[in-house]
Amino acid sequence: MLYAGKLVLAPMVRAGELPTRLLALHHGADLVWSPEIVDVKLIQTKRLINENLNTVDFITSSNNNSSSNTVVFRTLPSQESGKLIFQIGSNDADNAVQAALKVVNDVDGIDLNCGCPKHFSVHSGMGAALLSTPDLLCNILDNLVTKVGKPNKKPISCKIRILDSLENTIELVKKICETGITNLTVHCRTREMRNRDAPRWEYLKDIETICREAGVSLIMNGKLKDKAHFINTRKALGLPETVGGMIADNAESNPSVFNDAPLSWPQVVHEYYEIATKLQNHFGNTKYMLSRIIPGKQKMYQYVTRCKNYDELKYLLSQMDNVTGECKDQDPLKHIDIMRSEQKNVTKKRSLEVDAESNSSKKQK
Repeated sequence: MLYAGKLVLAPMVRAGELPTRLLALHHGADLVWSPEIVDVKLIQTKRLINENLNTVDFITSSNNNSSSNTVVFRTLPSQESGKLIFQIGSNDADNAVQAALKVVNDVDGIDLNCGCPKHFSVHSGMGAALLSTPDLLCNILDNLVTKVGKPNKKPISCKIRILDSLENTIELVKKICETGITNLTVHCRTREMRNRDAPRWEYLKDIETICREAGVSLIMNGKLKDKAHFINTRKALGLPETVGGMIADNAESNPSVFNDAPLSWPQVVHEYYEIATKLQNHFGNTKYMLSRIIPGKQKMYQYVTRCKNYDELKYLLSQMDNVTGECKDQDPLKHIDIMRSEQKNVTKKRSLEVDAESNSSKKQK
């Protein structure tokens, strides 16, 4: 029942970090997927409780230096508990199990990525490449179900793309359902198709029948715009209300699409920024997400892409009209240049002070 009929946030590299997931949940998403994280990378992490943020962090560090910690995955249990599915990228059953066991107590389900067609995923036999090795795909799922899912009472799921024919797709779906998974998400495009191509919804009727008979819930994915579009599409296809929907691109540009009345982009920008700063989200990721949320033709888009830190971004957004998205400052980049100049002077002054203190210390010795 965790997945049945639910409208969920898709797993998206870079876009699916904690601030986006929280914003999607705030606006009605039933479940959220983490970005795909490769098993080997996750295995190397260390779990830490971040008492300042009340988060659980999985980090890697260099030379045991805490200042060089890199957050690989971060979750906020107070808001994500019961709603977070962790997606693993893997081409090896043992590694997949080891990685899943690392996070299983901090998430509500484990999902295997079998659908991403991008090079970073398929080059080593992961993602959509697993569609070409169904025995390996099912072996990984078998092991995840047996060694992770059942012992920890957590559902195991996977996300696939359709194959070149309905017959081949049905054969694959049957094999996958026999592994004991709880949910199957189907992106109704082939590995070769791109987002501009219309999804092949006609596959879903037969897939739904197989999943239902196997006791596996089904989530449909592919060009769903928002909550209303999902409900209308499901109805038009004659699918039962137990079939869920997954939103990707449109949720990336506006995480409030799970709401009955999605927000305007200026509203989303402010809400996202507030969450991101509060959770100390990596600036590069925050900047990336704002560049996805703000329409490319807007002047604010050009301004945001020029920002180099949170101070500059804070000033810029303080000048943004909450309704139109226009900038009140006619030349915000000039102000930002002044800020940078002042910061350079402060840094230079501090450097001189440090040098003076060092020289003084040497003379005393």
